[in-house]
Amino acid sequence: MPHLPLGPGREFAAIARWVRQLGRTAHEIGDDAAVLPFGDAFLVASTDASIEEVHFRRAWLSPADIGWRATMAALSDLAAMGADATGILVAIAAPPTWDSDLDGVMQGVREACEAARTVVVGGDTTRGPVLMLTVTVLGRATRPLRRDGARAGDHVYVTGALGGPGAALAAWLGGHEPRPVHRARFARPAARLTLGAWCAANGATAAIDLSDGLASDLAHVAVASGVVCDVELAAIPRCDGADAMAALASGEEYELVVTGPPGLDRLARSARTSGLTMIGRVRAPGRGERPAVRILRDGVRVDPPPGHDHLSGS
Repeated sequence: MPHLPLGPGREFAAIARWVRQLGRTAHEIGDDAAVLPFGDAFLVASTDASIEEVHFRRAWLSPADIGWRATMAALSDLAAMGADATGILVAIAAPPTWDSDLDGVMQGVREACEAARTVVVGGDTTRGPVLMLTVTVLGRATRPLRRDGARAGDHVYVTGALGGPGAALAAWLGGHEPRPVHRARFARPAARLTLGAWCAANGATAAIDLSDGLASDLAHVAVASGVVCDVELAAIPRCDGADAMAALASGEEYELVVTGPPGLDRLARSARTSGLTMIGRVRAPGRGERPAVRILRDGVRVDPPPGHDHLSGS
């Protein structure tokens, strides 16, 4: 299959440029994870970096929280593809000031693996200027969910409740301790592996995990699929204390946005697989309209807040 078109932003323009530079050595770039044929199924693989002073600060989290969070962030890419978690590799770079806490970091990795029912199968260790964890995840899927499968007539669903990580980050940057519920959502996210696999097996057409903000991430699905996703602001499920626009902008949620047939949320409830909320609809672009995400408040379009872009610092 060809590379997938990416949504807007300096980071993704750079990725598109690098894909062109790689030429024939790049293979089907643009999804949450790589998908490779493997027997009667597919190998699904992804890698994710968690870097001190970029993704977290030492004062905010315990060593175990850091290990858990880095592991679940990487596993979330498998969840978005509807894959299980076969194993992970963990590469750690750390300065000497972290030596006494690295056992705690690895305890968090262990706890996350136990929760996800997976194992550590290898990794690497080296010195670095700050703590850096790079987690590579390996999984298996019989029907991988991609970003380019959304079709007109689908509904848009989201897992969980949004806004907690953004609220926690705002509190810390403002010099305050976040509310416990918000801190927990930032420090201990849970990759939606079971729900992602259920969606893949029950008619979902596309999915992506939420790392840069709902509108920004869903835009990748819209562009890859050539559709418009209309999202009703009031329908977005929110953590206590998070308003709708903050929930829309909150990144590093590690929830899933899924497109699929109408009624997928009701089917999930009847199957006792809770956690899907319908927030919008997918349609074909109108005349002169490009594939995009439109945020609506009572049917009136509003400008979404910008998502995170690693190469712009926003």
